[in-house]
Amino acid sequence: MAQLRAFESARKSGRPVPEIICYEKQEDWGGQWNFSWRTGIDRHGEPVHSSMYRNLWSNGPKEALEFAEYTFDEHFGRPISSYPPREVLWDYINGRVEKSDVKKHVRFSTVVRWVDFNAETQLFTVTVQDLKTGQTESNEFDHVIVGSGHFSFPNVPEFKGIESYPGILMHAHDFRGAEGLAGKDVLLIGASYSAEDIGVQAFKMGASSVTISYRSAAMGFDWPEGMDELPLVDRFEGSVAHFRDGQSRTYDAVILCTGYLHHYPFLPADLALSSPNNLYPDTLYRGVVSEANNKLFYLGAQDQWFTFNMFDAQAWYVRDVILGDATLPSAAKQRQDIDAWLERLAALATAADEVRFQADYIRDLIEQTDYPMFDLDEVTRIFLAWKNDKQHNILNYRDQVYPSVMTGTMAEVHHTPWLRELDDSLERYLSVPEEDEIERLVRGEKSSVGKTSRK
Repeated sequence: MAQLRAFESARKSGRPVPEIICYEKQEDWGGQWNFSWRTGIDRHGEPVHSSMYRNLWSNGPKEALEFAEYTFDEHFGRPISSYPPREVLWDYINGRVEKSDVKKHVRFSTVVRWVDFNAETQLFTVTVQDLKTGQTESNEFDHVIVGSGHFSFPNVPEFKGIESYPGILMHAHDFRGAEGLAGKDVLLIGASYSAEDIGVQAFKMGASSVTISYRSAAMGFDWPEGMDELPLVDRFEGSVAHFRDGQSRTYDAVILCTGYLHHYPFLPADLALSSPNNLYPDTLYRGVVSEANNKLFYLGAQDQWFTFNMFDAQAWYVRDVILGDATLPSAAKQRQDIDAWLERLAALATAADEVRFQADYIRDLIEQTDYPMFDLDEVTRIFLAWKNDKQHNILNYRDQVYPSVMTGTMAEVHHTPWLRELDDSLERYLSVPEEDEIERLVRGEKSSVGKTSRK
């Protein structure tokens, strides 16, 4: 979506733009934000892309991901809170590209089966299948941009005895809601954002207990009563998990929050990126240009503090490379630049270092293009304040508000504290509840939605 918007921006400024075709496996755009109730495989037998669940809210301030050239103020016409739910963020990213009229470039329900590169013609042959008709076709392209992300193919480790575990067992990729965990003892294996967020969601929805099992280090938040952390699971015996520190507990549900793998089944090995999830994948010049083939690009292939606006910065730079307005250096100089960034990456010691590293990376990209520069130092400050808020109270950090880096507008405090808000819909979020409605909702009584206020 960012790449299509980048080309449209160039077209509007009078620059010649090549023919563009975007192949999208899903029936609509939005990537991870295009929620599906399905798990495993979709209606066409393809792996389900989205890892979203019904009651997901942003776990980072919207002010840190806001588009520089399409603000929340412009989209909603009023202040909203700093931590919107899933439907609200999808509405925002969808609104920007709908306004840009770029959907005409997208072939939906079309999966890429294979990509070949011919060294003699310097062209890619891309073979795709229309999932609705079953028809297969191949077309030639000068450039290929991989925008499929890397949070869709689960990393599923093995634990002794897990094959006989009788309770609920899934990877976070297949998690679709915490309501079914009410009254259950829940074990989350992993110690990053998935475990943190599913853990507090399970707590919010009434789980009896939540245990987070970490491999190398505990997250160390001030967990509420009923939530705690233990070292990595050593083995399972029926419903009992045995941990490396000698403790053992019985669980009704186990969710593997063990991350994702770079996986590109449509690319040959010499073109497919192979990397751990880090802030600067090796073999990508400026984090986007494939060192193996400078006509192949990756967007969003790195671990992410910044998200939406980083994708924009990358897309604008890739656009300019393709249009010939950004010149790539020699292979030797590309490697020298990659090595310099990797040396910086290896020296990072704290989360604050990581945020500043990615801010510098985005700044470097924006300086090469006409994408609007924004105050990356202020975004970094917001990220660090967010980290502090979570350390202070992991259950209510979503109730905090920040000013927009783009417009200065202060976010609005949401009408209902996150821990008490049980309706995650766009309609509810943008509503103005009646005076006593929130208390009725907290007591579990039926609640009507108040008047919606939106531009």
